[in-house]
Amino acid sequence: MSLIEATDLAIGHSGHALIRGVSLRLEPGRVLCLLGPNGTGKTTLFRTLLGLIPPVQGRITLDGTPLPRLSRAEIARRLAHVPQALSTPFAFTALDIVLMGAAARLGPFARPGRTETARAMASLARLGINDLAGAEVTRLSGGQRQLVLIARALAQEARALVMDEPTASLDFANRLQVGQAIRALADAGTGIILSSHDPDHAAAIADHALLLNRTGVVASGPVADAMTAETLSRLYGIPVRRDKTPDGRLHFW
Repeated sequence: MSLIEATDLAIGHSGHALIRGVSLRLEPGRVLCLLGPNGTGKTTLFRTLLGLIPPVQGRITLDGTPLPRLSRAEIARRLAHVPQALSTPFAFTALDIVLMGAAARLGPFARPGRTETARAMASLARLGINDLAGAEVTRLSGGQRQLVLIARALAQEARALVMDEPTASLDFANRLQVGQAIRALADAGTGIILSSHDPDHAAAIADHALLLNRTGVVASGPVADAMTAETLSRLYGIPVRRDKTPDGRLHFW
């Protein structure tokens, strides 16, 4: 059964559709990457999948259950969100941040206990950053902060993650580190849907791609089929070439 399935979606605000005809399916252990210029509705699509805004048209299911039938708590148990960046004026530790995700399964007035702390520490360890548990997040690098956000999502114990441009503001080393962590999570069975502005990055970690421009879906399918020179040229409005690196990876320029 698909973790997320959307059929013939029209998405937008206040009943006004930004784009129409969006369909997607996320399976366990797969990475689906959304590519497209700014303003094409990628963030709006994510907010719709998370149940934060209703679709103008179409149907969304999580684990086979129609999204409108699920409470906010039930959605959080199935689908976790990783924002673009961690921004906080307070000197929370990495463990504090991850505990916020672990607490998603608690009641409204319950406080995290030993069980939630153990789950949070396990999430940090899964990403290889358990040594940062006591570090103030304001003192961490961009890549480390992004890994903390991913750990917070893992602590929700959701089977699917939605990541809004998780490497957008990172340098090459941190982008590589976060990309490797995302691929490792998928290989362990987590379903991940993310957005990116970098076709090379998408090709390196994703299994499937969904290309969106202001008119709708340009292409959708396995990365090698959807991300061609022709479709990317249409997507960005400039000539794009595709070739392969010596180790067989796709490269775009």
